[in-house]
Amino acid sequence: MIKAVNKNSLISAKDITVKYKITYQTVNHYTDFGLLPVSFKKGNVRFYDKNLVKRRLREVTGLIHEGYSLRLIRKKLIGI
Repeated sequence: MIKAVNKNSLISAKDITVKYKITYQTVNHYTDFGLLPVSFKKGNVRFYDKNLVKRRLREVTGLIHEGYSLRLIRKKLIGI
């Protein structure tokens, strides 16, 4: 069953790079690592939940500054 997606609550990978001043490679890495799950895909464009991106990037940034590795951050945030 496909979940209905509110397009206003989505942000593209490109828009994430501009809004949060991180590289496209970082968005890809966080996506591949499971920290930023894709909510919707249209062609080659990935869209993410705006609220989740904001919360996750704040949490990831804070934990990186505390000295955590991405592996530990992933385990702490999503339990993998």
